[in-house]
Amino acid sequence: MSQRQSSRPRVAITGVGVISPIGVGREVFWTNLAAGQNGIGPVEHQFHGERALSPGFVGGEVADFDEKFAKNVIPKNQRKNIKVMCRDIQMGTSSAMMAVEDADLDLDAIDHDRMGIDFGANLMFSPPTQLNDPCWNCLDEAGNFTFSKWAKNGITKMEPLWLLKYLPNMPACHIAIFVDARGPSNSITQDEASSNLALLEALSVIHRGAADIMVAGATGARLHEFKVIHAAIWEELGYRPEDPAASSRPFDVERNGEVVAEGSCTFVLETEEHAKARGAKILGYLAGGGSSSVKGDQRAAISNAVRAALRSAGLTPDDVGHINAHGLGAIDADLAEAQAIHDVFGSRGTEIPVTALKGAMGNSAAAGGNLELAGSLLALQEGLIPPTIHCDNPDPACNLNIVRGQPQATTLRNVLNLSFTRLGQASAVVVQCD
Repeated sequence: MSQRQSSRPRVAITGVGVISPIGVGREVFWTNLAAGQNGIGPVEHQFHGERALSPGFVGGEVADFDEKFAKNVIPKNQRKNIKVMCRDIQMGTSSAMMAVEDADLDLDAIDHDRMGIDFGANLMFSPPTQLNDPCWNCLDEAGNFTFSKWAKNGITKMEPLWLLKYLPNMPACHIAIFVDARGPSNSITQDEASSNLALLEALSVIHRGAADIMVAGATGARLHEFKVIHAAIWEELGYRPEDPAASSRPFDVERNGEVVAEGSCTFVLETEEHAKARGAKILGYLAGGGSSSVKGDQRAAISNAVRAALRSAGLTPDDVGHINAHGLGAIDADLAEAQAIHDVFGSRGTEIPVTALKGAMGNSAAAGGNLELAGSLLALQEGLIPPTIHCDNPDPACNLNIVRGQPQATTLRNVLNLSFTRLGQASAVVVQCD
């Protein structure tokens, strides 16, 4: 460990809020994850009278979350704000308040100027029906949309607060209001890389002495008509006709694409000194991380991010207990990730335990990295590595040691968490448990 690293305060994780397709709340989430519960299935959530357009209508839906749930966890004097929140924002703010409660953080006993927010999110979309009247009002006599009519005839038909429901910075804004956080606040919109990047920026804020507490998380609700269409156009969507619930198959030889999903996960981070001073239970420590962007070369981006994360944490490849992989389930993406792991870990690349939780939860984009990290963090409380499901026949081309079936015991109580996007933005964080 360098002198600079040793002079930095250790950053403790003291709370976690989880909203996932396999359970809401850390206890239910961990119980179901350890049992190999599957959160992929037919999408039951109704979208304005129509089902989502994913292949076979399969996705990772959070069936236990709705507006009523949000009202139960959001502060009573702020519940009126739910009416200007889309599903992404409702899940994000709810997971944040769950994390604050899990951390047993007394909001009446902290310095609010020393508390900040860092939150990841995706682009958010309104229901198509909300644009019907404004667009119809801009048609010419031939029935063609006329842009020149929009300012006068279209936008005037929109709800006055329409935009506030769908801005990706709104989760951070609402959370800051709910907990009266007056310190640094930011929003990260880097798709799947967002979760780790939000944690990394929160870590940096604490390291530079600008905050004692950071609420860091991410949210993503991809079971939306437009988002599913975009995924179908730009990405590989997986589907297994004989067993649709097993369509998400990280590193499996028969994988054929990702499964869209939704969820949110938030962590409470504090300096170790602050956490111990208030008697908080410390779940682990955010030891470091790294990021890289290499257009068109996911393998290089992942390798760069992993090496940076290990340097930041003061670790070598031999020190890492297990890897929580991105494990998208797409043919080329999984292969690129496996190659990057071998690039960094060398001969240990075939030995180090690897888990990939999208097999159980699908890809919720911005939120996925945090949900997966929560799985490893909670497993390490028990000295375990969480299992991968639906990787029935590991691809020999990937040549990884996939943890399958049951949770695997481990004595190395740390995890390297990986996330990356189709465009080559990668992020990685290291969490250690004493």
